[in-house]
Amino acid sequence: MAEFHQISSQNLECSICLTLFNKPKSLTCSHTFCKYCLQRISQTRPDRQGITCPICRKVTPLPSGDVDKLQTNVPLSSLVDEVKTKNPTCPVCEVDEKPPAVSYCQDCGKYMCESCEKDHSSWKPFSNHEVVPVSEVLSGKVPLKRRRKCKKHPNDDEECFCTGCREYVCCKCGMLRHLQAGHQIEEAAIHEEKLMKNIKELKEMTKSKKATLDKHIDFIETQRNEIAIMLRKINDDIDKTYEKYMQQLSTRREALQSRVKQWSEKFERELQDMEEESRRTISHMTAMEELVTNGMRVPLEKEALFAHDTLCENLKSFLDRDDPDDRLPRGVTERAEKISFRSYEKFNKLKLGELEGCTWDVKADVGLPHQNSMACIARAPDGKMSVGSSKGGIHLYSPDGELQQTVLKDVNVSKIGFMSNGRSVVRDTNGKVSLYTPQWEKLDVTFETMSHDEGGSGGLAVDRDDNILVGYRNLKKIQVFTPQGGKAVKYKKCDGYTPLQLFSFHTTRKLILCDSVVVCLDGREKKQKVLKKEGMSAYPAVCQDDSVIVAWVKHEECLVSIDRFTRDLEHVHNLITDFQIQKPVRNRYYLQEFDRGEIAFCTQDRLYIFDAM
Repeated sequence: MAEFHQISSQNLECSICLTLFNKPKSLTCSHTFCKYCLQRISQTRPDRQGITCPICRKVTPLPSGDVDKLQTNVPLSSLVDEVKTKNPTCPVCEVDEKPPAVSYCQDCGKYMCESCEKDHSSWKPFSNHEVVPVSEVLSGKVPLKRRRKCKKHPNDDEECFCTGCREYVCCKCGMLRHLQAGHQIEEAAIHEEKLMKNIKELKEMTKSKKATLDKHIDFIETQRNEIAIMLRKINDDIDKTYEKYMQQLSTRREALQSRVKQWSEKFERELQDMEEESRRTISHMTAMEELVTNGMRVPLEKEALFAHDTLCENLKSFLDRDDPDDRLPRGVTERAEKISFRSYEKFNKLKLGELEGCTWDVKADVGLPHQNSMACIARAPDGKMSVGSSKGGIHLYSPDGELQQTVLKDVNVSKIGFMSNGRSVVRDTNGKVSLYTPQWEKLDVTFETMSHDEGGSGGLAVDRDDNILVGYRNLKKIQVFTPQGGKAVKYKKCDGYTPLQLFSFHTTRKLILCDSVVVCLDGREKKQKVLKKEGMSAYPAVCQDDSVIVAWVKHEECLVSIDRFTRDLEHVHNLITDFQIQKPVRNRYYLQEFDRGEIAFCTQDRLYIFDAM
């Protein structure tokens, strides 16, 4: 009975987990495996619509991806139950009524009763043998080790391994049968060492691959957080504008936030799909690694070795796949970065703003008070547009084109700029620079600028530190003054270009020059980029968000086009194409953006205001 139990136990073991079958399921190729082992194998297939047999490699369809629906090997299951329930007896005792076995020696391959176990443990040659309780053998917790005795030569150990037959043999069988058949024979220990080395290498590769995937998941989380921050900022901008305009904007606000939510859900779905794919990959590798690791528990041969080889190949093939590409989640973030929100009013009707491109058209076409006298325009702190006249005065216009106020009527204005505290800087036609309060009262501050005869005309700007920049056409240089006046604290070169119009960014120390082309100078006064078009003159302006708008003018044809660029002068999109204007006497044009987003374009005698319709 004990020998029958041992033989049965060894022949009723799953080739994958190497323990007694647990709920055995048969594949269409007739090979049988534990239900749980098949479930883990099915997890390694993305579609889970079939299972590849690890022994013969035939594919068995898996109905609905459910291993439970495979046919149960009922006879085998019954036999396993019978082996588990029948306690083995001691084969060592030479009596008719064999006593029940209480332990099993893995090295001797024998069950032992309590008495024989005591004798066994007292024998010095057997003192190092591995003895396990019968209960652990019957429960499947401890698998039986294969005996290393040759079946044809019982006194000889199976010290060799035939690579052709995939089985252990004794030296006699190896020499007499396998070598003569042309098979390759190697020492069993060497074969087992190779097997263990391969398993360890696969485990290390799995560990490395898991680390890469974990890093990829962390990167996805970083991208998710960046997108969340950007989208929260958009929602904050929407909320701030909403609070300004109150109840009239509630419907529009809900519509815009719904679109932001749709983008958020879309980006989240994309990132979630990438994350789930990486997590599935980790789950698949873990399942495959567990299956491969079972080969470390006992020496493998025949079907178990075929199964193990297949599993190792599957895992190796899986590990050889390309690592996940971080450019995919970064691409989602880059698409999110392109989304922006711009608030504005439209035709005196409050409108919260837009989240994507709209059609632009003229909103107002206004004749200026003095013909052929426009010298500059600048965005005022109160949301109005100031238009300077060389014949005297600064005219303040609303975003709807209404002239609301005229100030400094006795000053022949050449350029205007505004500081962060609301004070204005005015350069007259003689080159003199003066400082005014927000109420247009002149301050007692003197700037030692060059006269018009010395330096010529040029642009004026206020940088992010409230320093005043004064450009000179003749010298192709820029003087830098502090708000306290006095002498220039610095000179900036223009890299050979003429600073006819001058613009400063809000967040960087870069400058934009207008010299019929658009020139971007970096903080070291080096040309960074030039924008120009054949047959057109360029007139730029720096917007509140540090984007740049450029008006392209065909003077003879009286056509104007307006494009938006990034602060690095990378093209974003076109706003206006070939808008027909009244031809002015001279080729002088200025461009500026209102606080609400409308665009003001000024000729010598007319003001055009464009808006998104």
